[in-house]
Amino acid sequence: MKLDVITLDGGSAGSVELDEALFGLEPRADILHRVVRWQRNNAQQGTHKVKTRRETSYSTKKIYKQKGTGGARHGDRNAPIFRKGGVYKGPVPRSHGHELTKKFRKLGLKHALSAKARAGELVVIEAAATEGKTAVLARQLKNLGWKRALVIDGAEVNEGFARAARNIETVDVLPSMGANVYDILRSDTLVLTKAGVEALEARLK
Repeated sequence: MKLDVITLDGGSAGSVELDEALFGLEPRADILHRVVRWQRNNAQQGTHKVKTRRETSYSTKKIYKQKGTGGARHGDRNAPIFRKGGVYKGPVPRSHGHELTKKFRKLGLKHALSAKARAGELVVIEAAATEGKTAVLARQLKNLGWKRALVIDGAEVNEGFARAARNIETVDVLPSMGANVYDILRSDTLVLTKAGVEALEARLK
């Protein structure tokens, strides 16, 4: 699978051969869904907490005598049926994460890359390098027509490019090891550098 390579100025920089095993698969929504759900569940904090009956602050004295009131027999104002009483079986801090095999996570990343390639939302650039000026990079991205872009570089992101992109809300920059299904799918344009393509192919083979 051959794709044209461009520069940040929009000029041509030759072409690159993409591995069909990574960029030429038929995207499967079920695989992508499972990997995204795994990512989002692991990211969930799980710090939700309510007070149980033994944690609420109220007197433990019997609220009224057992017999003769004509009402129900209550002993504790902390009971869940009372206002400000403890919550019965409410949420407690816990992890929402679950396991997903490395093989399946790799497969999900391959399908995400293939989905972008099939949709025509994959762009390969020569290098993600700039002088570090946000205004210059913003102008270049506007001329290229990238709205919500994810730029994936090689093992390390160019420091000047990362600094310039830091204040551009619609651009995310990741090293190749940070490439993940969720960020790829939520971007309108997936931008890979030539170094990023090589690093992803080495990582996923």
